[in-house]
Amino acid sequence: MSSIVPTISSSVAGPLGVKHLPRFWQKVSLECAGKLAEGYPGCGAGYDQMVLDALGLDKASTLAFIQENKPTYPQLEAWIVQQPGAKLDQGAITAINAAIDGYIHDDSTRQSILSANGISDGPQAPHDAVNLNNLDDWLEFHQAEIA
Repeated sequence: MSSIVPTISSSVAGPLGVKHLPRFWQKVSLECAGKLAEGYPGCGAGYDQMVLDALGLDKASTLAFIQENKPTYPQLEAWIVQQPGAKLDQGAITAINAAIDGYIHDDSTRQSILSANGISDGPQAPHDAVNLNNLDDWLEFHQAEIA
């Protein structure tokens, strides 16, 4: 069975406006189908958990919904809207989006990703986790599918 490197960026938001939620959906969906590339958690402790917590979603229930229903992305958002206690006000969405945009990897992680991509560590190099994670995903994708 083929494995797929998730390439939806954490900077992408769906109609609800929540960044990273489309990537979370893609990773969990791929994991449920047995197709998520090695080294990628379906639901990790970083951005994934940050989004679940910020939206007031129960992790087990959310994962079960995706596993049992194999929803399209809009179907996942519709399910979230129906969840009692879901935090979907503009303040909650603005706060989680700012947390995602503002997350910074430690220097070691940053330097490792830059080095693997042949990018010099300097003022022009990305420092935020979203763009560093994009570089990491694109390199993994290239190695798995192109090279």
